[in-house]
Amino acid sequence: MSALKFEAGATFPNILVQTLEGKDITLGKPEGRYDWKMVVVYRGKHCPLCTRYLNDLETLVEEYRNIGIDVIAVSADSETQARQHKEELKISYPLAYDLSPEQMQTLGLYISTPRSEQETDHPFAEPALFVINHEGKVQVLDMSNGPFARPDLNVLLQGLKFIRNPNNNYPIRGTFV
Repeated sequence: MSALKFEAGATFPNILVQTLEGKDITLGKPEGRYDWKMVVVYRGKHCPLCTRYLNDLETLVEEYRNIGIDVIAVSADSETQARQHKEELKISYPLAYDLSPEQMQTLGLYISTPRSEQETDHPFAEPALFVINHEGKVQVLDMSNGPFARPDLNVLLQGLKFIRNPNNNYPIRGTFV
């Protein structure tokens, strides 16, 4: 079985999603005063590890914003599921929903089938994180095939501070062909 491998340095695709605030957002495009975007793909409301990760991100979101990085989280959950999940979350960044299987495939995500209806009622993406730079290119990415492997948000923040410092002239890594 072959799957798309999303490449570092590639242009992030135009994927339109809707947030719980009713706003249409293009996933990789920063909003407002920000010039970079971090897209956190999470499994859905059925995943307690996702709930913890998204709440942990909130404790650092202002630091990400302070270095010019806009943040959004997205899942394949329905609007109803996302609204129910939002009640368990203490976050200030947008939560988007209804990521389709085609959109997940475009991003090269690992997609899982629910184990039972108690888990969820639709295919869902496994965790991924994309940091898109001011040129719309993927500067940093991380994909997992399960909920247990995700980047440490503090380590990621420190790395992005280093990358964003113009004195470091840090290139996109992993682009050897």
